[in-house]
Amino acid sequence: MSESSSAPFGGRRGRWLWAFVLLLVVGAAYWFFTKDSGSLVTKGRPGAGNGMPAMIVPVKVATVERGPIDYTLKAIGTVTAFNTVTVRSRVDGELHKINFVDGQKVQEGDLLAQIDPRSYQVQLDQAMGQQKQNEAQLQNAQRDLQRYRLLFKQNSIAKQQVDAQAALVQQLLGSRKSDQAAVDSATLQLSFTRITAPISGRLGLRKVDQGNMVNASNTDGLVVITQTQPISVLFTLPQAQLPAVLEQIRAGKTLAVDLYDRDDLRKIASGELMSLDNQIDVATGTVKLKARFANEDESLFPNQFVNVRLRVATDQSLVLPTRAVQQGSIGAFVYRVDDNSKVYVQPIVVGRVDERRVAVTSGLTEGQRVVIEGLDRLRDGATVQVSSGEVATPAPNPPAAAGGVATGAPAGGAGNPH
Repeated sequence: MSESSSAPFGGRRGRWLWAFVLLLVVGAAYWFFTKDSGSLVTKGRPGAGNGMPAMIVPVKVATVERGPIDYTLKAIGTVTAFNTVTVRSRVDGELHKINFVDGQKVQEGDLLAQIDPRSYQVQLDQAMGQQKQNEAQLQNAQRDLQRYRLLFKQNSIAKQQVDAQAALVQQLLGSRKSDQAAVDSATLQLSFTRITAPISGRLGLRKVDQGNMVNASNTDGLVVITQTQPISVLFTLPQAQLPAVLEQIRAGKTLAVDLYDRDDLRKIASGELMSLDNQIDVATGTVKLKARFANEDESLFPNQFVNVRLRVATDQSLVLPTRAVQQGSIGAFVYRVDDNSKVYVQPIVVGRVDERRVAVTSGLTEGQRVVIEGLDRLRDGATVQVSSGEVATPAPNPPAAAGGVATGAPAGGAGNPH
């Protein structure tokens, strides 16, 4: 009974032993062949024993150049009409006629509406009639005064009668001035029945229809005129950025302002800074600024939100694409390519940033090349291959459709540094 039970156990143990030996043989063969093939692949490469630096990494490079870089401040602004006027009636009466349509452009002095002038014409006629009556009385009193003075010289009348007549003449002279003022007032009131445009601009939607009674006390008015050519933009800047702006303004310089659409991609207008507020908002720590734009194409509309870029100054500096700059434990650095197509980590000190370019204050010299694509596979001392030519440093404020790739060193080689 014991022998029959031990024979199967011995057979299973033998099979496990043979399987273990077979695995050892397969593992040894795999290690041997992979070791030989690896030595054949890396044989003859510089730094083959260092792992990553032995790989040739395709990259794109850009040349460090000296050029202008703008000191630009960004903000969000609101387009505001240069002037806004609510056209109101200065007299009461029936709105007799409307001479405009909604949204129409008008010039200063254009007739917008007519109020029924008949009652004001009657008032003018009454004032003119009273003026003529008093004028006739004045002329008669002046003739009597001349006669009284002649009779007084002949001792025919008393001096008191002459003085009384002279006083009457002076009284009528005062009445003549009052009558003239009444005529002028009636004429002015009559002229107010013609409502004209006080400024040039674009009309909004009318608020009163023809045939309605209008009053001088009505605050809503007839229509609103907004002056959109030129037009202004209001925006704010933090108080920390104010000294740089004030320095340029006090030096008598005109600062350029560019406006971009809501996506901050397409430039829609260019203008200049007009003025800034005389105090800082204590609640937000910002100061208001106002810029002026010609708006000849009327691309700007009142109350429109825009992205504002205020160009404070332009300096000459070493510039390179912002995508070449990396951040690490040593701070800002770039991968510099030497004449032997090797890259080295180069710490730099960056200055102002302008769109896709950044100024370098130290760490690089003009003509050196830096990597801008393929950065994730690089290490200090790695060998690279410049592909698709060198990439030129973007020009200041490049158009949205600009490509930015220029022909440089031939593909497959590092080329000569520019």
